Amino acid sequence: MCLGTPGQIVAIHDAAKKLGVVEIAGVRRVTNLACVVDEIPLDACVGEWVLVHVGFAMSRIDPEEARRTLSLLAELGDSAPADDGGLP
Repeated sequence: MCLGTPGQIVAIHDAAKKLGVVEIAGVRRVTNLACVVDEIPLDACVGEWVLVHVGFAMSRIDPEEARRTLSLLAELGDSAPADDGGLP
């Protein structure tokens, strides 16, 4: 199973390599934007919300969808068991 996490593009890191800085829950990481920049110019991506999986922005999403998904992920984190359930 793969999980894409919503993040917001906050800066362009290396335009030639199509790399941007994406913030997810307060953490900023360099992310490959090649899959999402064909639709709009690279500079216009700043402020856009994207789904990120293993360092790649896979698709753009609207801000409301990002908010709902982040809220759901926070809820799931709050309901996780405090221990590892005895796993090695």
